[in-house]
Amino acid sequence: MFATDVPQLGQSFFTAASMMIAIPSGVQIFCWIATLWGGKPRLQVPLLFVLGFFFIFVLGGLTGVMLAAVPFNLQVHDTFFVVAHFHYVLIGGAVFPLLGALYYWVPKMTGRMLSARLGHWNFWLFFIGFNLTFFPMHQLGLRGMPRRVYTYPLQMGWGPLNLLASLGAGIIALSVLVFLANVLWSWRHGLIAGDNPWQAGTLECATSSPPAGYNFLYLPTVSGREPLWEEGVNQPVVIGLRHDIPEVLVTRVLDAVPDHRTKMPDASIWPFITAVAITGLFIGSIFTPWAVPIGAGPVAVGLLGWLWPTQRDHQQQLILEERP
Repeated sequence: MFATDVPQLGQSFFTAASMMIAIPSGVQIFCWIATLWGGKPRLQVPLLFVLGFFFIFVLGGLTGVMLAAVPFNLQVHDTFFVVAHFHYVLIGGAVFPLLGALYYWVPKMTGRMLSARLGHWNFWLFFIGFNLTFFPMHQLGLRGMPRRVYTYPLQMGWGPLNLLASLGAGIIALSVLVFLANVLWSWRHGLIAGDNPWQAGTLECATSSPPAGYNFLYLPTVSGREPLWEEGVNQPVVIGLRHDIPEVLVTRVLDAVPDHRTKMPDASIWPFITAVAITGLFIGSIFTPWAVPIGAGPVAVGLLGWLWPTQRDHQQQLILEERP
């Protein structure tokens, strides 16, 4: 909007709104640091990706505040500076945490640990390759190199930094290949993960690796944020639930004290039909507004079929009401 023909008063509102993003972003960063401070951090591969995410995301946020200033934004608008900022926020804020999450959760999902050595190679190749690719783009943008232009005169002097960025992109590709090789090799030959490979304190680590289809044979109870650290594996479980209907125990929100039992929905095709109808409505509305009234009928049919009580629901509800 800074590059459009809006009044300066309107530009000031866009500047204020853009700079205010720094407030919740700063709160986020302090929350992440506090989470590490209150936990038991182990400098393993998942945490390396988290720390890399902190570093890159903060740099992306700093250039975001720079772009919020109208005079500066007008100079670097539609240049590689914007490309660099966008990728520092996007890849730093999404891809680094995603890779860290995969290293953390794949052992739980497969029962096999990913190779820590290959994981370190994966992280450092990706971290170095990323900064080698996108950090020079800041300088290219400040030198006036436009984005969305595939070629440029040699005398502009942009070639060396572009070559550096291309080398970094190759290193990123190599790091992705290392990650894929790590997953494929560890799937068959990785170390046995165990139930709690990271010595975490949350409930998912009380199940086997990989977990059974039903997760818990007996529902565990929770009395704190880190139940495995506070109570250990042999904690109390929920008993007295029916096995012939999908029944669960509902607790109070504040203190997790058991409050009542409730029946979960039975298997049904109606949620799928409703989802397909809603998807068709929204896709059709892109091409014609008539898709909204036409698609509303199938959506209503799907919702009615989904929510309409059956005789089985009525009988099971009577059973629940008769129980103490």
